[in-house]
Amino acid sequence: MELEFLETVSAHVGIIHKVCRLYGKNDDDRKDLYQEIVLQLWRSFPTYRGTAQASTWMYRVALNTAISLYRKQARQPHAVSYEEQWLKIDQIALSSENDDQMQQLYAAVDQLSPVEKAIVLLYLDDNSYEEIAGITGISVVNVGVKLNRIKARLKRIVDVTNQ
Repeated sequence: MELEFLETVSAHVGIIHKVCRLYGKNDDDRKDLYQEIVLQLWRSFPTYRGTAQASTWMYRVALNTAISLYRKQARQPHAVSYEEQWLKIDQIALSSENDDQMQQLYAAVDQLSPVEKAIVLLYLDDNSYEEIAGITGISVVNVGVKLNRIKARLKRIVDVTNQ
């Protein structure tokens, strides 16, 4: 069972990295989220029946884990230290050296709700509406409606940022 689990996770590890990049605010958050996702995948692996693709199962577990942690952290007060503010300034300076469009996209996506982030991630990863519906638990029609609204919202966010 362990070998099968490792092979499955290794074959689709990019899914975990994408979810961590989207929901983690910094490297430490991403590492913590990565560990939590792998732990939840391990816990749920015995119940994985193979009726869905392994990637679908991994997306479902990873996104549910990320959204649960996001909600849990949102309820906890967070004090920001002086050093943390300096690190943010350094990150802003470094990010200007990176691709501006990607930074704009990540900044815009960061303003979406956790569920909207999940839908965008799945869409950008070329999943069909049916696959997105299966992973998120919403109807195919609702996926289309939400994607249209999300695209319009992202466009407004980017337009405001570019003004």
